[in-house]
Amino acid sequence: MLPIDLTGKRALVAGVADDVGFAFNIAKALAEAGAKVSIAVWPPALGIFETVLRRGKLDASRRMQDGSSLEFEHIYPLDAAFDTLEDVPADIRDSRRYASRGDFTIQGLADTWRQNHGEASLDVLVHSLANGPEVAKPLIETSRKGYLAALSVSTYSLTSMVARLGPLMQAGGSVMSLTYIASERVIPGYGGGMSSAKAALEADTRFLALQAGRKFGIRVNTISAGPVATRAASVTGMIDEVVEYCETNSPLPVRLTVEEVANVAAFLASPLASGIAGATLFVDKGFHAMGKALAEVDYFWKKDAAPGA
Repeated sequence: MLPIDLTGKRALVAGVADDVGFAFNIAKALAEAGAKVSIAVWPPALGIFETVLRRGKLDASRRMQDGSSLEFEHIYPLDAAFDTLEDVPADIRDSRRYASRGDFTIQGLADTWRQNHGEASLDVLVHSLANGPEVAKPLIETSRKGYLAALSVSTYSLTSMVARLGPLMQAGGSVMSLTYIASERVIPGYGGGMSSAKAALEADTRFLALQAGRKFGIRVNTISAGPVATRAASVTGMIDEVVEYCETNSPLPVRLTVEEVANVAAFLASPLASGIAGATLFVDKGFHAMGKALAEVDYFWKKDAAPGA
């Protein structure tokens, strides 16, 4: 038996906003494997998250396999659109949802982590961040502002986080992000520059794997998750249709769950994946391998089809 054992490891999962998305479930899987887990939450969503957490509305989702409850070591504010406080416009910095949060930038997160835990104190870094303000628009109708906003948060923030948090990571540590097959295939409805952002994220993963691997001794990978009807995915307005299509046309005609993606993240975080770097791992029931949709009625797969028919 080869157990995934992250006992004694510290993990930081950026992008938690609720208990149904990939980020929360990855955090839970890492904790199930024994890691101490901290999360980073977008400041405008942090107040709501803290409230539902305090009122016990996440208690069922936090229940672990051994009956204990998932506890976060720290909950940090993070707006990954900004590297330093000097980059933040005054109207955002002084707004009600930001003003009381301290330094919510990527550099601020790194500085606060160092204050809390010291040097060489981070083992696992999960980037589950994306923002496409015009994702519902076709690419050809996307504004320059919307396109660059998608790349800023969804892609460049990974580079910024590796640059600033990489020095705090233990050699052998693991960095991972979440991507989507729209990086290489046309998914109608996935617009606003998000397809370009995911393609760039995968390219950056390869370059960061080399550079952070040589500089910090850490591994950088990305998980290409199949579609799941999370709240974040619902903004596309067509997630249910895409989920159904993938379920119908995948080699494994079963809906993907967030837990399945989270389990792969726990594997990537573990020493069992010590030989994997610069990779895009598909967790999509095999959908990425398909080159043609299956016919609605395909007699080859009928239960009563003769062998070899």
